[in-house]
Amino acid sequence: MRKFKRLCFPRRFQNSRIKHHLEFKENMENPQKSNSCSSTDVADEKRLESMGGTSSNLAENIILSHDFTQSLNSWCPNGCEALIVVPESGYTERTSESYALITNRKECWQGLEQDITSRVSLGTTYRVSACVGVSGSRESSTVQATLKLEYNKSDTKYLFIEKIPVSKGKWEKLEGTFKLSSMPDHVVFYLEGPHPSEDLLIKSVVISCSSPTMNGNMGDTRADFPENIIQNHNFSQGLDLWHPNSCDASVVSPESGDTEGMSTKLIGGYARVINRKECWHGLEQDITSLVSPGCTYKISAQVSVSGTQSSNIQATVRLEFKESDTKYLKIERISASNKKWETLEGTFVLETAPNRVVFYLEGPNPGIDLLVKSVTMSCLNPMNVSRCGDDEDEDIILNPAFEDGLNNWSGRGCKIVLHDSMADGKIKPQSGKAFAAATERTQFWNGIQQDITPRVKRKLAYEVTAVVRIYGNVSSADVRATLWVQTPDKREQYIGISNVQATDKDWAQLQGKFLINGSPSSVVVYLEGPPPGTDILLNSFIVKHAPKTPPSLPPTIQNASFGVNIIQNSELSDGTNGWFPLGNCTLSVRSGSPHILPPMAADSLGPHEPLSGRYILVTNRTQNWMGPAQMITDKLELFLTYQVSAWVKIGSTASGPQNVNIALSVDGQWVNGGQVEISDDRWHEVGGSFRIEKQPSKVMVYIQGPVSGVDLMLGSLQIFAVDRQARFKQLRRQTDKIRKREVVLKFSGDSTFGNFVKVRQTKNSFPFGSCMSRTNIDNEDFVSFFLENFNWAVFGNELKWYWTEAQQGNLNYKDADEMLDLCQKNNIEARGHCIFWEVEGTVQSWVKSLSKNDLMTAVQNRLTSLLTRYKGKFRHYDVNNEMLHGSFYQDHLGKDIRANMFKTANKLDPSALLFVNDYHVEDGNDPRSSSERYIEQVLNLQEQGAPVGGVGIQGHIDSPVGSIVCSALDKLGILGLPIWFTELDVSSVNEFIRADDLEVMLREAFAHPAVEGVMLWGFWELFMSRENSHLVNAEGDINEAGKRYLKLKREWLTRAHGHIDDEGQFSFTGFHGTYEVDIVCFDKKVTKTFVVDKGDSPLVLPINL
Repeated sequence: MRKFKRLCFPRRFQNSRIKHHLEFKENMENPQKSNSCSSTDVADEKRLESMGGTSSNLAENIILSHDFTQSLNSWCPNGCEALIVVPESGYTERTSESYALITNRKECWQGLEQDITSRVSLGTTYRVSACVGVSGSRESSTVQATLKLEYNKSDTKYLFIEKIPVSKGKWEKLEGTFKLSSMPDHVVFYLEGPHPSEDLLIKSVVISCSSPTMNGNMGDTRADFPENIIQNHNFSQGLDLWHPNSCDASVVSPESGDTEGMSTKLIGGYARVINRKECWHGLEQDITSLVSPGCTYKISAQVSVSGTQSSNIQATVRLEFKESDTKYLKIERISASNKKWETLEGTFVLETAPNRVVFYLEGPNPGIDLLVKSVTMSCLNPMNVSRCGDDEDEDIILNPAFEDGLNNWSGRGCKIVLHDSMADGKIKPQSGKAFAAATERTQFWNGIQQDITPRVKRKLAYEVTAVVRIYGNVSSADVRATLWVQTPDKREQYIGISNVQATDKDWAQLQGKFLINGSPSSVVVYLEGPPPGTDILLNSFIVKHAPKTPPSLPPTIQNASFGVNIIQNSELSDGTNGWFPLGNCTLSVRSGSPHILPPMAADSLGPHEPLSGRYILVTNRTQNWMGPAQMITDKLELFLTYQVSAWVKIGSTASGPQNVNIALSVDGQWVNGGQVEISDDRWHEVGGSFRIEKQPSKVMVYIQGPVSGVDLMLGSLQIFAVDRQARFKQLRRQTDKIRKREVVLKFSGDSTFGNFVKVRQTKNSFPFGSCMSRTNIDNEDFVSFFLENFNWAVFGNELKWYWTEAQQGNLNYKDADEMLDLCQKNNIEARGHCIFWEVEGTVQSWVKSLSKNDLMTAVQNRLTSLLTRYKGKFRHYDVNNEMLHGSFYQDHLGKDIRANMFKTANKLDPSALLFVNDYHVEDGNDPRSSSERYIEQVLNLQEQGAPVGGVGIQGHIDSPVGSIVCSALDKLGILGLPIWFTELDVSSVNEFIRADDLEVMLREAFAHPAVEGVMLWGFWELFMSRENSHLVNAEGDINEAGKRYLKLKREWLTRAHGHIDDEGQFSFTGFHGTYEVDIVCFDKKVTKTFVVDKGDSPLVLPINL
């Protein structure tokens, strides 16, 4: 959209234009329609003004010169001309107010705008009320209120507020609301919409924020509108949050021109409900969490029908109860035709609190399309009722401390007993007068439980606190809090909340959180865990709405000495000063270690002076933990990421491969600084990383690993803080080389030279995906974020063998089917994870119990069942997960089974790439899964004829360092296979540090030519495998890590603009993906789409104008 800051004054208008507006004024009247401006509205505006213009006024109008009494100050015409018609001009007969006249409009979007950036804030709901009119030859036209959201580093977005039809000769009131979920660099409000031949007239504009304290203080002002609880009320976000009930629906945009069978008077965007086979088929929205018993709700809907006959339209509320039949509450019914929009209005009150409340529109005869333009629903007495969520801080557990005996509690497969003491008075309640005991337990899952179905709410995070203890045949055991959820279709789910190591000596506190995505029919919370015969004692159990975690603050780094080695006397120029032996081993200094930095350290530090060549020789080792050590407590800075690097070697007495580990003891806790496996007499690089996020009292670094009697050698240990930002500059240059392509747009047509061109990338083709679970897709907010920000999916558990066949012969593909259906409907590609899992602890009991022949048959059946069912639907398969860390199938079926799994999978579905997949490949922390070990595994599989198609690096990483990650990628790249990060997550309590870690991994991946995709292992809190790794908090707030991800996604979209040169071309360099280009000609704007694929030569694209 082009913007011209140009004003036009009255003297520039011809007499015919003034006469035309005289005729408009002579026809002006006070219309009877509810959205018309009246004298009362003017009085309201004056009353609003009389309240003063200070910022303390909660209903302050943020529009400057809102009634044009200060002319066009702060207003700008957008690509057109504007003037103010004032009473003194003699041209405002029958009206005493000034108004703005916007004329010489060439496009529908041209109108009047005002920059309101400095006067709006995030999260606030703003009410818009504008008094508008039109003038011209048409009987009616549309006026629309819009927000233009401008971003310096991404495309401009447009937020549709509301639109109304306006008849010639009448002032109409345009009302709507908006709320900013993110803060653009500029926010511009404007009015637009009429046909280019029409003039737009504006008498006044009011934008004010809503506050509950305004009720009763301001009277019926424009700023005091009841809140609309219908989400996406005008379909500006498509059908988001709306669902067709047994029929189909789509949104007809104003620009589509899709008006077949409908009156041309049905102006503007709307929802069209088609393929209706029954009168009750229509459009619905779940409003369960937005309504409360006792409140009177007013509904107002703009509706119509298509067809030759009138038909009834009805508003209904469906009330679903778990323990009784569904009820229907009819609100109102009207007759509608295809000639015009009708307003359906009515009220309703909920007398009880159903488990689910759904509003829907229905009614026309089958075969007649139902048209819905907008729906509003608001509470008329919000001060007199308890709003949904007002009781969220109450404990939803009944009788939580057993003051009422065992009422509301029951045993889960066992008995429960109430006690005031046990064990001859040695066990007493920690608080209160009594505690409960789950006794006569015969299974691990037996325990004490409570049904919380009527009191628990979906999409709300709950915090669980329980005081527990055990008594019986063990002195300590794991006690777990678990949630059992059953859906209306009888699907069961078990949600682990938390666990604690409980003892028979004292009470322990168990704490955790949970969230329910869908609308379950039953929810039971219970305790389980200890072995049979052990009683679970419960003193109190509380479940409350979890308080929001305060957002993290960026950590303060006092002394970021990047690249400075914190190890004292690392080159051993002062003997062993600063070092001490851990244990009774012996340290001495020798010469002969490498004089150059290890490669990963060199990559981070750059040019470096030669090393001394001296090393520490450790002899007389009698334990594997013995070696050289040094205290580094006061040299560490919190929240800095440190890289660890050293040359290491072992003595010749070793009888087999030896593990060498650089470790840290942080207040007695082991922290891995890197490991390497050595089986020869050469020097090896060991590298790793760590970070301290909580102030320690004592930190020691030490080197350990080889078995007793094996000498250990350490040369040039380096521990230094990593400058991540410096490396990012290098990665940006590398990214541009491998992820961009030169593009030449070659235009043909009349008069192309000099025309303005704006190129914007709408989609980057690089795969960015995420893990999801079946329950996640019941959460509309989760699905919305997922579909907007990812183009690939992987299922957390639902495709694994232990999920699809937990009991032999009972196949369950229902969950995977539903998840795959969501992906296919939204053009999301999917990875198949996984066909088998080699780690024995993940194999079902019934599989473990099979004989060799039966196991081979079961493996073949698994392959056939899965890959024939989903042939062509999964782009990738992880064939046998984590073969570097497990060997169940190889141990039981022989060394050929792994290659045979690949061969059979390829025969059953040749279209899928078949991956190996493993963890700790990229961080130097596990010698079992080093890059060298991984390469050896792939080559061995290929030698046996396995069609290995890709290398999966899971990416569950802590404190990532770019040079270490890149080293692994470089090594694996020699295989010539596509590399994917398949399960990436990073973890830090501080969201800013988590964001930094994520940026390291995403930049390294995107800048490496061998990496062809990145899958996150989830993004939503409480649905991650690791704590403090989420990007979105449990109730939908995007945290700093999520914001960083979105920022990177925007950075990797290309934008360019300029003019067509004298050869009819426009050139730019852009990321691979899908683009739109706008060409602004003298009399039109043309938009074309094109795709930039990978390629080494410039891409020349002909575009015919």
